[in-house]
Amino acid sequence: MATYFLFINILLVISTRALGSESCASNSNKGNSDLSVIHIYGKCSPFNPPKPSSSWINTVINMASKDPQRLSYLSSLVVSKKPTIVPIAPGQQLFNIGNYVVRVKMGTPGQQMYMVLDTSNDAAWVPCSGCVGCSSTTLFAPTTSSTYGSVDCSVPECTQVRGSLSCPTTGSVSGSSACFFNQSYGGDSSFYATLSRDSLGLANDVIPNYAFGCVSSVSGNSIPPQGLLGLGRGSMSLMSQSGSLYSGIFSYCLPSFRSYYFSGSLKLGPVGQPKNIKTTPLLKNPRRPSLYYVNLTSVSVGRIQVPIAPEHLAFDPNTGAGTVIDSGTVITRFVQPVYNAIRDEFRNQVKGPFSSLGAFDTCFASPNEAGAPTITLHFEGMDLKLPMENTLIHSSATPLACLAIAAAPNNVNSVLNVIANLQQQNLRILFDTANSRVGIARELCN
Repeated sequence: MATYFLFINILLVISTRALGSESCASNSNKGNSDLSVIHIYGKCSPFNPPKPSSSWINTVINMASKDPQRLSYLSSLVVSKKPTIVPIAPGQQLFNIGNYVVRVKMGTPGQQMYMVLDTSNDAAWVPCSGCVGCSSTTLFAPTTSSTYGSVDCSVPECTQVRGSLSCPTTGSVSGSSACFFNQSYGGDSSFYATLSRDSLGLANDVIPNYAFGCVSSVSGNSIPPQGLLGLGRGSMSLMSQSGSLYSGIFSYCLPSFRSYYFSGSLKLGPVGQPKNIKTTPLLKNPRRPSLYYVNLTSVSVGRIQVPIAPEHLAFDPNTGAGTVIDSGTVITRFVQPVYNAIRDEFRNQVKGPFSSLGAFDTCFASPNEAGAPTITLHFEGMDLKLPMENTLIHSSATPLACLAIAAAPNNVNSVLNVIANLQQQNLRILFDTANSRVGIARELCN
């Protein structure tokens, strides 16, 4: 499954238009291999999006409105001497998905694209010239790249990409037909693409012959306008295709949705990664090989360990049950029994009354948040105490604070718990696929 979990309409966008601004220019040139990331609402955004409404919580609710489809989608599915750092920024409604984006260059000479960062997807793809239904005016032009080439349907990659179509049997010479594939994304959209190869530029690194989808048509409104860079665990992902260059190691720090300038970062390879970081084992699900499963053993609210039946947290490759870390879902979702237990204990420790607002059903008067307890996620070998800014979200229109997690929607295969990007903000998330582990450390990336 090309796992596409990412629906918080918040793509991180690197600004090029803002070079006229001294702050934007200084941030965008802060290092030879340092790529900046900004929010789609940021001053440096090249997209000139509308400013958020006066009610910030409504903006987040709107961005998270695609989460249920994202959940459904996921449920169906040599080291550089210097650190390679690619900037990350959050995006918004323009891209109609809730992920973060990075700036890359495709082809020779490199054509700049803002691609969504997706840890639950393997294949990369970009909209190409002549694309029907594509929403972006920035399209990759294969004819202007000296290193571009389509992939023959007889090569192994054609069988590895999800949704690949069988080779034509008429009107073609054996071994000479292009590999086409069709994928769904976000639960309500799909695209048609030609499997291709070209150079992929990340900061100062260039990965030759990178296999990706050259998108020729799009249906639906959830397809990332300028493409997607898959950071999943499958054979078509960045870690697999980069070979020994990054040693199967990467990390990211996602800035707050409100981040105004370039701030987040994607670090590729072992150089420059945090030295002292607690880790938990990655679990492998052969039925959903792209997803980063971890063993969530329990949850505490304040000093109280919430009573949760083990079967609701247990990893089960056959059903897909368990817990995954995903960069594309906006707010953390737990299966209903787990969420109910967490919510009820949280309410026991916070003064009500409580009301609902969009996806959030535990909102209360902001003055009462002084007594809000810390939520701790207990993983095998590692605990994550959520900072309060990752636990509560505030309404600017009314004096309300809301618990910023929710139950998995009833209309999806509700066996999967998803640790989403709102709860990952201002944390360094390290993925070591070579040693099958993931680590988390506090880091201010705003």
